[in-house]
Amino acid sequence: MNKSSGQISRFILVLAVVVLIVIAIIYFATKFSTVKKAQQEKLQNTTGNVNEPPKPVYDTQIGDVKFIFESAINFGSVLRSNMSYPPDLVTTEKFIKVTIGAQNKGKSNVLQSSWDIGNIIDSDGRNFIPIINQAYFWLPKIDLCGSILKPEFEPTPCVKIYEVSKASDSLKIEVNATLDLNSSKKQKSFVDLLVTEY
Repeated sequence: MNKSSGQISRFILVLAVVVLIVIAIIYFATKFSTVKKAQQEKLQNTTGNVNEPPKPVYDTQIGDVKFIFESAINFGSVLRSNMSYPPDLVTTEKFIKVTIGAQNKGKSNVLQSSWDIGNIIDSDGRNFIPIINQAYFWLPKIDLCGSILKPEFEPTPCVKIYEVSKASDSLKIEVNATLDLNSSKKQKSFVDLLVTEY
């Protein structure tokens, strides 16, 4: 009888130790997962959702000049001419015609030549300069890029044509404006392009 009661008490003691170990493991596992989840939430709140791509920027402001995306049209590899001269303009890549509006959000005129649009940049950092001389006949006859901007007038369209690689995607355009009237140094920013087919 004493032998069996000793075995029972030893069994109960071993069972109690096993239960305590299981409880300790569950406690520490729960605490670790709660701490890890809290750290992930904190990281997500400070950096945003890592999996979510940045949202496109279709307008930006430098000083008093607000730049607004208006259009970007892919003409493919040929700019067609309606007349015998000039002949069609042809490339092995693609022509993109970009229109960016510039609006004065200040209280006095933005002076002539103090703003402009620059190069197109793709997702790999390749730069494409505007083709001005070759595309002269396909551009507006009055070039409004860099013209005087009067306060709160409708946006003034700046139109340029670019020859861009077929491999390029996620295009954005550089915009620039002078902040200080006594300096020729321009500050730049970028506007994303939503390219549509002609």
